Amino acid sequence: MPKKVLIANRGEIALRVIRACRELGMATVAVHSTADVDALHVRFADQSVCIGPPPATASYLNMGAIISAAEVTGADSVHPGYGFLAENDEFAEVCERCGLQFIGPRAELMRMMGDKVRARRAMSEAGVPILPGSGVLESERDVHAAAETIGYPLIIKAAAGGGGRGMKIVEGPDSLLRLWATARSEAKAAFNNPSVYFERYVRKPRHIEIQVIADVHGNVVHLGDRECSIQRRHQKLLEEAPSVALGPEARARLGEIAVKAVRAIGYTSVGTLEFLMDEAGRCYFMEMNTRIQVEHTVTEMVTGIDLVQEQLRVAAGEPLSFAQEDVVLRGHAIECRINAEDPRSFAPSPGKLSALHLPGGFGVRVDSALYSGYVVPPHYDSLIAKLVVHGPSRDAAIARLRRVLAEFVVEGIRTNLELFQRIVEFEDFAAGRLDTAFLERLP
Repeated sequence: MPKKVLIANRGEIALRVIRACRELGMATVAVHSTADVDALHVRFADQSVCIGPPPATASYLNMGAIISAAEVTGADSVHPGYGFLAENDEFAEVCERCGLQFIGPRAELMRMMGDKVRARRAMSEAGVPILPGSGVLESERDVHAAAETIGYPLIIKAAAGGGGRGMKIVEGPDSLLRLWATARSEAKAAFNNPSVYFERYVRKPRHIEIQVIADVHGNVVHLGDRECSIQRRHQKLLEEAPSVALGPEARARLGEIAVKAVRAIGYTSVGTLEFLMDEAGRCYFMEMNTRIQVEHTVTEMVTGIDLVQEQLRVAAGEPLSFAQEDVVLRGHAIECRINAEDPRSFAPSPGKLSALHLPGGFGVRVDSALYSGYVVPPHYDSLIAKLVVHGPSRDAAIARLRRVLAEFVVEGIRTNLELFQRIVEFEDFAAGRLDTAFLERLP
């Protein structure tokens, strides 16, 4: 097992890893930019190292500075969290070359699943349903041929990334070449790779994902599903487990498909297979995330399994501490991503917190690095807290969520708490009528 873990991240996920390490008896090292000198992950780690100025490219994305911090503190492993370098195969390789254990999958697996075209091919070979699509499209001739084969509407996606960047919906041939060129430019700017591909577009799908974990001894387990359909510009806002769209048989079947796929590629560590569900209830593979997810919390709440601790054990070569038959989903959990942003314009709202009250009570969890007087910096993602509730049923979880949203007080900056208060009162949410166009219907 690792003796000292450097967390190459910040904010709530850095705190989450510190807590998991501490319970396993591992020392921790926090890295931080000059903007985060007063951050909680810096205060709560056993050691901390400043790795650069505020811009992420000069600090949290600076591989050399992070490796140097590990060397000077005597860290023997690195946990990347999510975002930043978490799915960077080059970083994983650099860690290994420097004698540091990377808490995640092997670099070649990250590379394969990070390339969406290769990932689609690998999943198809493993028997996972995929939407009709294309390979990387380099010429106008290929573009026209692929569009004719797939049909309209279709969606253009970046082969090297996600999060909605480089993504365009094409309704017909008139806009095909223009949107293809635009998508290539956006993909180049976002991922330094202009490669894009086509996929048949599913209107108003549900976004369903399966959490998996695998060890080096051949044990692979899925931990049920999550519903992540409430999104803004392809960025998730609210997640819940399990999805109301899947019954026990469909859930088991999708879980078995995910396990089969993970075995086929020889994957180890935690991972998430994401699917689109059409109106007929058919699920198609979309992508695989080779890291711990923001929304891992709802899976932990319904399974009682600490995913970060299991991730640490698996990285150390230990077998999973549970088998598939030990995974039992109990009740329902919902997570809201609380962001420092205007609830209507979604403009970022950095600044100093003048007052803070975090909600509590039975079945409530708040993962956050906030404290009264903390200054939310303008340099990073606007996520400042994850509010998670659990109840014996979905209705009970929604009632609890209504209560805790009214208790959550943040003053000095704007947040999207108001948006979630509107969501929980919307009849479509209570009825489980969810899809990726949900916010468009929200009064």
